[in-house]
Amino acid sequence: MEIIGLSLTLLVMLAGLICGLMPGFPGTLLVLAAAVGHRLCFGPASVNQSVLIILVLLTAVALVFDFVAGWFGANKFGATWRGAAGAVLGGIIGLFFGLPGIIIGPFVGATLLELSGGREWKPAAKAGLGATLGLFVGIVGKFSINVIMILLFTTNVILRSTN
Repeated sequence: MEIIGLSLTLLVMLAGLICGLMPGFPGTLLVLAAAVGHRLCFGPASVNQSVLIILVLLTAVALVFDFVAGWFGANKFGATWRGAAGAVLGGIIGLFFGLPGIIIGPFVGATLLELSGGREWKPAAKAGLGATLGLFVGIVGKFSINVIMILLFTTNVILRSTN
């Protein structure tokens, strides 16, 4: 039963890892929810309390890092709130157009919303680039933290089950 529970938990965590690659999706929260669910189902045979606390802290770090990276990238290149929001919106819409949409969508969304706010083309495009770069740095950070969380969880559960 424990092997099936761990397998299902890791499957949900994999879904969280994949969701973390998409802008606007809370993949890190899904990884944490899977770990907490496993702990609730299996109690002492699951992850220990200190590792669970570390997973909560890593989740908070991932969420803050994602926000700060997006804000910093947008701010550094002169984007307004419109550019940051446009990058997220463009990234979500871009999901429907495959890999090119995921790459180009945030830039187009940020640039268009900057233009709609009355900015000229060149500053709007620069802001769009910054918002897009910040968005991608945030995604890479979330992905890395998700991988660390999954490895920490898996290692702890396996070590506890062998003892």
